[in-house]
Amino acid sequence: MTEEPTGEIPGTEPIPSIEERARLVHTSLQPNDGSTLAEAVAAWPTGETAAVLEALPLPERQQFWALVPDELRGQVLAWLGDQVRASLLERLEVEDAVAAATTMEAPDLAVVVEEASDELREAILESLSPDERALVEEALAFPEDTAGRVMERKWVAVRADVRLEVVRRYLGYRGSLPHRTDGLMVVDRAGVYLGKLPLEAILTKSADATVDTVMDGGADCVTALTPLRDVAALFQRRDLVSLPVVDDARTLVGRVILDDAIHLIRTEAEQPMMHMAGLEVDEDLLAPIRASARRRLLWLGVNLATAFLAAWVIGLFEATLSRIVALAVLMPIVASMGGIAGSQTLTLAIRGLALGQITDANTRWLAVKEVTISVINGIVWALVVGAIAWLWFRSPGIALVLGAAMILNLLAAAASGLAVPLMLRRLGLDPALSGSVILTTVTDVVGFMSFLGLATLFLV
Repeated sequence: MTEEPTGEIPGTEPIPSIEERARLVHTSLQPNDGSTLAEAVAAWPTGETAAVLEALPLPERQQFWALVPDELRGQVLAWLGDQVRASLLERLEVEDAVAAATTMEAPDLAVVVEEASDELREAILESLSPDERALVEEALAFPEDTAGRVMERKWVAVRADVRLEVVRRYLGYRGSLPHRTDGLMVVDRAGVYLGKLPLEAILTKSADATVDTVMDGGADCVTALTPLRDVAALFQRRDLVSLPVVDDARTLVGRVILDDAIHLIRTEAEQPMMHMAGLEVDEDLLAPIRASARRRLLWLGVNLATAFLAAWVIGLFEATLSRIVALAVLMPIVASMGGIAGSQTLTLAIRGLALGQITDANTRWLAVKEVTISVINGIVWALVVGAIAWLWFRSPGIALVLGAAMILNLLAAAASGLAVPLMLRRLGLDPALSGSVILTTVTDVVGFMSFLGLATLFLV
């Protein structure tokens, strides 16, 4: 008797999701049955172990961390978000924190050293060898958002005049390659970067060919001061695995690898959304209540101040509202429609700035486009809400005032949705962090002012 095919490959099992792994950890920690769990964790990829840590409440994080093998703790720390990592380290004994942190690569350790308390920072630096400490201090010497801060110092270099046969023997003698090596760096005797020798060429080209005849002399490279935003964009556009980093004299000083680029791309994607809510990109979902409340307090306060400004504008028209009660019923519609329309433009503008798509050459065209869209949408929805208001209150005047106010507010929303992020960017401020607060203020104030002002002029 033959079995029906199931579509599954024999001997394989589906890869558990992070939710399934976190559920396993939670149930295993309840009866304190850590022995079996520790064996399982040792076989997990370090990135998934870090993701499970981030999905656990604080008490369980401490218990789970104790089950992570010592030799993997540095790699797990490197995968964690900044807030989760800092929270975990500050709850460990200094000796345990140092033991875990000092197994990290220099760029990752530099981040830990920069964020650590004075006591932990000194303990980490004192535990390093002179060479390791020099690498960490060198990484910290570069600005935070540059390639020099994340580049690693491990690569294999060859010279251009050697034959591929020699290169093959050299690689066989080494026995291994640095992580994410997609090619060998080609340099001259002074260490000046000349290009990259792809691994494919080493394996497929004639052994008698010299490196300079098969290398990629036009391979991309960046300087140590190249902004991380530009580094991430290069990885996206050029489908890179690693990217050489050079100094001003084109001397090879490091390389950025795909792992770091993925983190950069993810950060660039998440930053606008998180900042528009007044949150950090690495916000810890399960952070302590006090810490989370403190971080969110500021922007809630700013938003409250803008709400009082909008309330003050409404107060200016108290007499009008007292005479025509229908205005109070319809007033939120104008502000709400303006807020939605403005947030659409704001989101697109922030994304365009992040991707480098908005330039001086296309800003005027983009402004005309957004204003035109707002006019079209304003007219369409002004007719809709005007008709509803007329049927509801049997007042053509209220319907006309509502429609006109909506068109004016959608125009203001489109203009501010584009202008606010551009002005904030020019002032050196993060548009994603404060743009939505300013936009809300503009659409509320203009919406209330136009609706109630027009009503005062033509209906009272």
